Amino acid sequence: MAGTEPAVAYAAYAAVVCAGAAAWLMTGRQDGARRARLLLAGGAQAVARWPAFEPPGWWLDAIEGVRRRLGGRAGTEWWCLPVGLVVGLLGQSVLPLVAGLAAVPLVRRRLRRRAADQAARERETAVVGLCAAVAGELRAGRQPDGALLAVDRAVVRRFGEPGAAVLAAARFGGDVPAALREAALLPGGEGLAGAAACWQVAVEGGAGLAEGLEAVAGSVRARIEQREELRTQLAGPRSTALVLALLPVFGLAMGAAMDADPLWILLHTPAGLLCLAAGLLLEWAGLAWVAHIVRAAEGADEPRKAREVARAERRTQPGERVAEPVRSRASGSWSR
Repeated sequence: MAGTEPAVAYAAYAAVVCAGAAAWLMTGRQDGARRARLLLAGGAQAVARWPAFEPPGWWLDAIEGVRRRLGGRAGTEWWCLPVGLVVGLLGQSVLPLVAGLAAVPLVRRRLRRRAADQAARERETAVVGLCAAVAGELRAGRQPDGALLAVDRAVVRRFGEPGAAVLAAARFGGDVPAALREAALLPGGEGLAGAAACWQVAVEGGAGLAEGLEAVAGSVRARIEQREELRTQLAGPRSTALVLALLPVFGLAMGAAMDADPLWILLHTPAGLLCLAAGLLLEWAGLAWVAHIVRAAEGADEPRKAREVARAERRTQPGERVAEPVRSRASGSWSR
């Protein structure tokens, strides 16, 4: 084991160098003298005690080009490669690097799913703001189309092109309920199906539109509050699952501190490889099971069912009608 000490030292040195280079590329160079010149641009002069080192222009252009390419094409998921490289250097094996490369698409898919969930939550909040704003404009004396056009454009932009289609229908006398139903197909925009039903009833039967939109906004707001409360209650179990998932990492660190060299055993012996495969499989199964329990508790399938109801309504004939999904304030379930 004595022969592995220089290799471990070289691996640690390489990890530090890689981390420094990554920090340089990701954050960029912050020059104190340049900041002082910007702050004192009114007439004072920034006095530097030592002459600042200015790298050549071609070097700064090259660094800026690399950072631009990495920022445009690479994302957070590519950090799996340097992590796998460091672990591979410490364990003197190529398997961690291969695992890091294989983890890139999985992490990318996870990050995209998280971004999609965040966008859906923002659209859900935008539904509340849209319905409340239109109801307020209606109570102020505006006509329905004018009330919709008076809403803040930042709220409507949350729905992308379907939101622009809603505004176009209101501006040029188009079918506003159909445009709202189209926007309701977006994740998080399911409440717009109720707004479309209220709009349709108000146009055909003369019913009050403001009351219906306020009811839709209150229903969606109650669902958001219920989900946030449930997420707060699930914070403890999630933290416990995360700590349990990180216990093997702490075990490896303790083994390395005791000079047991666990990485060598796991990556270079048949029994270690078998234990590593079994541990990774059990780790994945545990995380998947916890994620399934959390999704079931949060009711992740309800928005999907609402979108299916909206799609079924679009497929019906003009003479046929499908009841709009209405969410109960008490139970939080969808009904027709």
